[in-house]
Amino acid sequence: MPTSKRHRPPVVAVTGAASGLGAEFLARVAASSDFRRVVAIDEHRGDVQGVTWRVIDVRDPLLANRISDIDVLVHLAADYALDADPTERRSYNLRAAQTVLTACAAARVRRVVLVTSAMVYGADPENPVPLPEDSEVAAELDTGVVGDHLEIEALARRSLRSHPGLEVTVLRPAAVVGPGIDTVVTRHFEAPRLLTVKGCSPRWQFCHVDDLVSALELAALGVVTGAVAVGSDGWLEQERVEEISDMRRFELPAAITFGTAQRLHRLGITPAPATDLRYVVYPWVTDCVTLRNAGWKPAWSNEAALELLLELRAGKHAVVGRRLSGKDATITAAGATVAVIGTAAIVRRARRKRRL
Repeated sequence: MPTSKRHRPPVVAVTGAASGLGAEFLARVAASSDFRRVVAIDEHRGDVQGVTWRVIDVRDPLLANRISDIDVLVHLAADYALDADPTERRSYNLRAAQTVLTACAAARVRRVVLVTSAMVYGADPENPVPLPEDSEVAAELDTGVVGDHLEIEALARRSLRSHPGLEVTVLRPAAVVGPGIDTVVTRHFEAPRLLTVKGCSPRWQFCHVDDLVSALELAALGVVTGAVAVGSDGWLEQERVEEISDMRRFELPAAITFGTAQRLHRLGITPAPATDLRYVVYPWVTDCVTLRNAGWKPAWSNEAALELLLELRAGKHAVVGRRLSGKDATITAAGATVAVIGTAAIVRRARRKRRL
């Protein structure tokens, strides 16, 4: 299978290369013969050897001067920390993506690869399982991480119109699992029970970091293009998730679930808006048809990814996305009533502190 339109292997650059997903992908391409040269871009040097390090803030407009010899840029410099200030996080993510796209167009880089999330499809009780990969982007634009993904994809679409010579590929992974991954979904499994909404059973699809990295390599090589979903094959029913996790569900009406979550968010108690809760109670499973047609196969099953997630959550406690420790953890663990007893106790504690 040809990996590029050119006969010579491409030169690839990786932003955010010193840590996290960027470091994982950098290590993979550094060991691959499919790339002629590998350039690592970050604010500081990482420990991957055999690559060319260029130290620069990815938001710096001078980035264009540092990538004039690049064929493909994989942009992995992003901040999706749940506990980050939403305004600062979004400002960083959008400025970084905009600078990368503009710089690549100016430097005549022919392909940019971005990573958002399958969350952009939206989580809804009426979603088909699985969602076709070309389904409409239907998520709600809010202050959460999903809003960042939507804004970045909007930048990508505008860039395609403004710079028709630039190819932009967007990977949309399912719920990512791996060391260091901290999301609304991973914190869901740190709760004493699994929150569900009456009348709707979620279906679960995961994406191990290793599989995301292998999909990124195909995108960098131009084997897959456009908007591409990434995830393990199939999905897990809620009953199977409970069986694997040995966790019981806690079922509430939708109005109570989202109403309580929104009040907690307004009080500043939970890091994510109530809309993010939809992704742990409603389905958003995708059909990864583009990758499958390219011959890609995930190395991790949904079962194996969930088992790893459960191992990684050891010693962590969360309720409605809020990390707990010490006394807070004992408050919720006793009753395991996520949206009634536990959250009410946290609200009372928060109000008492504000009056002091």
